[in-house]
Amino acid sequence: MTKDDLTMKASTCCAKPGSFTGAAEVFKALGHPTRTMVVAEIGDGERCVCELTELAGCDMSTMSNHLAVLKAAGVLRSERRGARVFYSVALGCVLELLSCVARK
Repeated sequence: MTKDDLTMKASTCCAKPGSFTGAAEVFKALGHPTRTMVVAEIGDGERCVCELTELAGCDMSTMSNHLAVLKAAGVLRSERRGARVFYSVALGCVLELLSCVARK
C-alpha cells in the first residue's frame, strides 16, 4: 500500500466520525450481557419490567437503569399501562445482529 492509499483510506474512514455516533451508542448499550439478554427476550414479544427483573435475577432499580440505557440509545420503546410499563423493540435490526452473532 502506498502512502497515498493510506492517506485516502484514513480520510475516508475518519471523514465524518459524528455520523457514527448513533451506531456507537447502540453498540455501547448492547455492551452489557444483561442488556443483550433483555433485548433478545423482548424480541420474542413485549415484556413488563417485573418480568424482565425476574428473568435477569436483579432488583427493580438495576433493571430500570438497564432499560433506560437501551431506551436512550433508541433500541427499546416503552408504553405505560396502568401501574406497569411494557417494553418492546424499537430498532428491529438489532435482533438481526443478535441472531447473526449467536450463530458465530
